[in-house]
Amino acid sequence: MTDQQMVLIIEDEGDIQTLLRTVLSRNDFDVLVASDGVTGISLAAQHHPDLIVLDVGLPDLDGWGVLEHLRSVSNVPVIMLTAHGTEADRVRGLGAGADDYLVKPFSNKELIARIRAVLRRSQPVPAQQDVYSDGLLTIDLIAKLVSVHGLVVKVTPIEFRLLSAFTRSAGLVLSVGQLLEAAWGNPPTDGQDRVKFSILRLRKKLGWSESGPIVAVRGFGYRYDPPSSARTGETPDIHADEPSSSAAGVTAPPS
Repeated sequence: MTDQQMVLIIEDEGDIQTLLRTVLSRNDFDVLVASDGVTGISLAAQHHPDLIVLDVGLPDLDGWGVLEHLRSVSNVPVIMLTAHGTEADRVRGLGAGADDYLVKPFSNKELIARIRAVLRRSQPVPAQQDVYSDGLLTIDLIAKLVSVHGLVVKVTPIEFRLLSAFTRSAGLVLSVGQLLEAAWGNPPTDGQDRVKFSILRLRKKLGWSESGPIVAVRGFGYRYDPPSSARTGETPDIHADEPSSSAAGVTAPPS
């Protein structure tokens, strides 16, 4: 049995088939190929791929028809391929249930980046627990309490939402865009600096350094490393105007 994720390519042009198969195989994907829509639907039903790359201009049943059928029976992620990059086509594809839309010609790097982004978004979200705790950080999502090594720390609503986003995806890199969406809802125009300075203040408040457990991943975003992989042995420097014990019961103000 393989741990590779399977991608089904439904594309009738032989040279593009070959290109897609080669690029995906080199990036450790298991690849299936269909040259028409009917065959693609059949392969999808038999093999349950993790993602489908679907060309719009197929010879028998076109990509729109294939997408309509797929969406009637499955939530498999679908990236549409087309030679037309008009807004109307993009809106039609996304409105019909496609997860992304890629216009030919495209670069190999863009293709792989889009596929990986869609696969990440399609991962099931675990049931949200009322309390997160990893031995260093504890977050009570109901009472809106944050504590480090058992000491309650006063945080703002934005800081609370940032911490919640990090712990939901512990060990994974979150982009600036993902953090903006999680903490601010409607991303401000100065998003890069907004996230950077908020994390700087949050680290200082929690007594953490740049080396962890919230670490910057250059060019990608930020990651929260739980104690098993982060250097978290030092007791945090809780500021004088913050409570010295969990008995203080300080909460994050409501958003």
